[in-house]
Amino acid sequence: MAERITFPGHDGHELAARLDLPDGPVGATALFAHCFTCSKDIPAARRIAARLAGLGIAVLRFDFTGLGHSQGEFANTSFTSNVADLVAAAAYLKSRGLGPQMLIGHSLGGAAVLKAASGIAGVKAVVTLGAPFDPGHVTHNFAAALPEIAASGSAEVSLGGRPFRIAQSFVDDVSAAQLAPAIAGLNAALLVLHAPRDATVGIDNASHIFMAAKHPKSFVTLDDADHLITRGADADYAAGVIAAWAARYLDLPPPAPPPDVPEGVVRIREADPDGFLQDIHAGPRHHVQADEPVRMGGTDLGMSPYGLVSGGLGACTAMTIRMYARRKRWPLRHVSVDITHDRVHADDSAAGAAHPDVFYRTIRLEGELTGEQRARLLEIANKCPVHRMLESGASVATRLED
Repeated sequence: MAERITFPGHDGHELAARLDLPDGPVGATALFAHCFTCSKDIPAARRIAARLAGLGIAVLRFDFTGLGHSQGEFANTSFTSNVADLVAAAAYLKSRGLGPQMLIGHSLGGAAVLKAASGIAGVKAVVTLGAPFDPGHVTHNFAAALPEIAASGSAEVSLGGRPFRIAQSFVDDVSAAQLAPAIAGLNAALLVLHAPRDATVGIDNASHIFMAAKHPKSFVTLDDADHLITRGADADYAAGVIAAWAARYLDLPPPAPPPDVPEGVVRIREADPDGFLQDIHAGPRHHVQADEPVRMGGTDLGMSPYGLVSGGLGACTAMTIRMYARRKRWPLRHVSVDITHDRVHADDSAAGAAHPDVFYRTIRLEGELTGEQRARLLEIANKCPVHRMLESGASVATRLED
């Protein structure tokens, strides 16, 4: 669930935004600041916002003044104006009763949330991804143009294959920005996420941010992720870490179940419309993910649908054996079940022959069991309800909701 909205920025220009909402109660609200010259719609921002929304956290992501679909001229903006836009975004959220408890910033956006946090009431957690300790670090992206900017007052530079006009006022402002006092005075928990091989903002920046902060603070590596966190698996990992970490500092419920779902209903919701990742909720406490392997166009962040069916069969088998052995007081110490799935094609000469799915099951029983007891437990395994359902076949009645 996402709303397209606009709100007035620091100078009155309308800023374009998306508010990603959980399909259920809002456990907390986060404000996301994108990277330098990026937009709210880059893959990392979309994926992280979607995953957090699936976990019950509403996320507002917006385009800074002069970027993306927001009004204004980028040449007239600065690091200070970015911070002011964040404060304006927080005020908009507060007007809707969704004042942010968490700020998340990517790259220069991470520096901006560190600076803005003290000016936003109610913030309990701050997260940075690949953020620079010195905002002036961003000038290395157009270092060759600095002499022209100084001489002419501004210059057009190419960043990410797109032209941007950079003014000397921006260079002066970002170079003068000091984060150390803001980080030291941060009245919120801090999570620093950074990739050791980040070639755009070096890992030493994360060290400086972490050392400048007081506790509570945490650092988590993003391993071999790139600076823009372009891979879906890296973005999903970051979102999962953020949600798990934030639960210690925010009053978050369990992963938000769909509202008003009757007992026994399992709801599956698409988590990544660009891939196949699915969120599966069963009641208020149980949440798993389903996906497809990379070779099938998925991101391999969860079991495949056939894998989930295999898991259901194996789990039911082990439970059924355990219940019977417990009732008989037999010395069964441990049960494990391996399931593999295959499609067995019937003899091609048989016209209209079926192509049944076959689940191969291997059961291991540990304990001082007699041969008769082991044989009986094998019989009981074949009475597992999921086994019987699969063998007898089940019908599926489908309707399209209005």
